[in-house]
Amino acid sequence: MTAGSAPPRDHPDVLPRRIGVLIVNLGTPDAPDARSVKRYLKQFLSDRRVVEIPPIIWQPILRGVILTTRPKKSAHAYAKVWTERGSPLAFHTGDTAEALKAAFGPDVLVDWAMRYGNPSIPSRLAAMKAAGCDRILIAPLYPQYSAATTATANDAVFRALGDMRWQPAVRTLPPYHDDPAYIAALKASAERHVAALDFAPDVLLASFHGMPERTLHLGDPYHCQAQKTVRLLSEAMGREVAISFQSRFGRAKWLEPATDTTLARMASEGVRSVAVMMPGFSADCLETLEEIALQGAETFHVNGGKNFACIPCLNADSEAITLYESLISRELQGWLNVTP
Repeated sequence: MTAGSAPPRDHPDVLPRRIGVLIVNLGTPDAPDARSVKRYLKQFLSDRRVVEIPPIIWQPILRGVILTTRPKKSAHAYAKVWTERGSPLAFHTGDTAEALKAAFGPDVLVDWAMRYGNPSIPSRLAAMKAAGCDRILIAPLYPQYSAATTATANDAVFRALGDMRWQPAVRTLPPYHDDPAYIAALKASAERHVAALDFAPDVLLASFHGMPERTLHLGDPYHCQAQKTVRLLSEAMGREVAISFQSRFGRAKWLEPATDTTLARMASEGVRSVAVMMPGFSADCLETLEEIALQGAETFHVNGGKNFACIPCLNADSEAITLYESLISRELQGWLNVTP
């Protein structure tokens, strides 16, 4: 059958060809209760990209003390940030997908998924394939590359493709830690939120999710890419931006300086006002809203600090949508405006 000719009468229905864009974030429990959190943590902490301890050693620890004690504590933390719309990470990611649908029009199907939890990557890929998407861009919303974030999201995609007889063509969004559009979005967002404060921050601190230090030595570029993001952001804003790493877990040595000890030190050394932004997180979540906005503020105040502000993530704000339009349009070159 030549291009443009009509199919035979007995030919199965064929959907019009479409392009898919699947934006991916880390994940969230379905509800802020111990059962949901336990299910989420079991999936998350069983990922060998996340915990690289041999399963024969790690799984008894995970299924023993961790999944016995941590879900209740974590559920309490999630309850502090849960909203009428549910998980902040989920609804911000969903809002981003909706905004991008409007930006790209009907020929591009934009959807979203979570690496852990719901909606799952396999379910959304299957839905895209069923809707006629024969070309799909996977867009993990992690500016800085890490095996425990970007790589594991792509792993889940490739595993899902392995169950498909008729696979779509797939591209993946590379890390964008030094992309001018990303730096411009961070700058615009930070300046807009700082201008709305009733105090001028003495220090602007960029807090990134922590990683075990061994990941740096094993080859992850995450630490270097975070440092470059902050350097470029400092240059763009014309002011120094400090850097730290949060969310330590376990006894291993993690990337430093740690956010909690940095905030305590700053306050004890006479810094009166600080604003914290989280450039490695595309959307607000437990780690930003509870760990920084609540725990970080308490740490700073207890040690003598006066004014504390947690700058929201890009979420689905205009700066974010402008950024993602730029990144996605570039990655879709050669696919857009292709004649079926």
